[in-house]
Amino acid sequence: MELFYRPGKAVLGDVIPFYDDGKFKPFFLKNTRGNAGHEDGWHMLTTQDHLHFQEHPTHIKGGTGSVIKVDGVYHMFYCTFKDNPRRQFVRHALSKDLDSWEILDEVLPPDGEIYDLSEWRDPFVFWNEEAGEWWMLLATSVIGKTERRACVGLCASKKLDLSAWEYRQPLYAPMAADGACECPDLFKMGDWYYLVFSNYCDRFTTMYRMSKSLNGPWITPEQDTFDSCAYYAAKTGTDGKDRYIYGWNPTKELPKKMFNPANRISQDVCAWDWGGNMVVHKVLQNPDGTLRVAPEPHVDTALGHKASLKVEPLLGNWQPAGQGGVLSSPTGFGGILMNQVPRQCKLEATLKFKPGTRQFGIALQVDENYDTGYYLVLEPARNRLEYVSGIRFWGEDGEGGKMFPYAVEMERPLRLEAGKEYKLKVFVEGTVLVVYINDDIAMNARMYDYQDRRFGLFAIDGEVEVEALELFTL
Repeated sequence: MELFYRPGKAVLGDVIPFYDDGKFKPFFLKNTRGNAGHEDGWHMLTTQDHLHFQEHPTHIKGGTGSVIKVDGVYHMFYCTFKDNPRRQFVRHALSKDLDSWEILDEVLPPDGEIYDLSEWRDPFVFWNEEAGEWWMLLATSVIGKTERRACVGLCASKKLDLSAWEYRQPLYAPMAADGACECPDLFKMGDWYYLVFSNYCDRFTTMYRMSKSLNGPWITPEQDTFDSCAYYAAKTGTDGKDRYIYGWNPTKELPKKMFNPANRISQDVCAWDWGGNMVVHKVLQNPDGTLRVAPEPHVDTALGHKASLKVEPLLGNWQPAGQGGVLSSPTGFGGILMNQVPRQCKLEATLKFKPGTRQFGIALQVDENYDTGYYLVLEPARNRLEYVSGIRFWGEDGEGGKMFPYAVEMERPLRLEAGKEYKLKVFVEGTVLVVYINDDIAMNARMYDYQDRRFGLFAIDGEVEVEALELFTL
């Protein structure tokens, strides 16, 4: 059983959600990273619970896209690439059983009039009931004067065999970023349409826009992301009842000449790789139409053994009570140490802070001195959840401030109010860390440098009340 699937020594990227015959059958791009005896390209997973998987190769090589079923025939749309000069093309394959695929001769290139010849990929095909035609969304860029041309392109076809595509003006062209709006996805929930895409040139994350019409305007909500920058190329799928979003948590394992030198002092300082583990969130809709995410229900309940918690007060004042207690440290750092972090586990806690508290949260893989480790920091003054890893403590010749000149490593906006309860669910599987708060926000991260150390809970310049503190393992 895997909470966050990874295909052995290979990695998973760009998941294509698909549901068929009562089972989830997400496709993905597999990169074996040179491991002999394994095949790169499109692979399909079969699962009923997002915990137990069977993997099937398709023997299709190319970039991501979409899969649909029409009159008993499966259609795969994907992309292929050429270099010198850089060119990208949409391809089409058919199957009757999802095992063997016939690649059609037809190729759909960019037109060179509306769309740039070098950015044309990630086709997402769906039936537009209102227009009575097939629509294809694409990750592309419009031709223009500046580099800020990333957009979601549009082609349409009235052919039942999904051929003879007509180029249309972009569905969404904010003219805000370089590159392309990658892995576009579109769905309707209630009265709202949602357009999902990712971008690596602006904010490196998966975003969404919302509209009451496919013709727009596409509104940017105040909180327009699903997760952190460690969750990319996410697309959604449904079983007809619930909707889920599938993204990947990237590794930090490959050497990179400019970013990961051989003499590096930490793996946590390394740059993100392409591909990693699959992470699935459940997508929920707020009354105002905005979206939020929660744990996938099967993943949430997968770890059924409740471990006995051992709490060791270290700094500040700890007053135990029931399944928790109160940690106070009015003028400094207060913290408790708890159990060792299992390789696969879920820590739950409900936290409530008093007015004036500067910071509080959960520590992971901390040492006995509460020094090096990883920290999930809730910061009321800035209304955010921040992730701080060991890289904050590293630097050449001990001068850590010179290595990473940013104020925050990763963060998620979170409105924090004194006296309100915040329920945290912290999932760990190997180096993968996935955090949820109040079935509202999620954050993915990685933990490489430290393993087999302890959980902690801390408060800085204030007081936090802890309830329902529980550790679950397999």
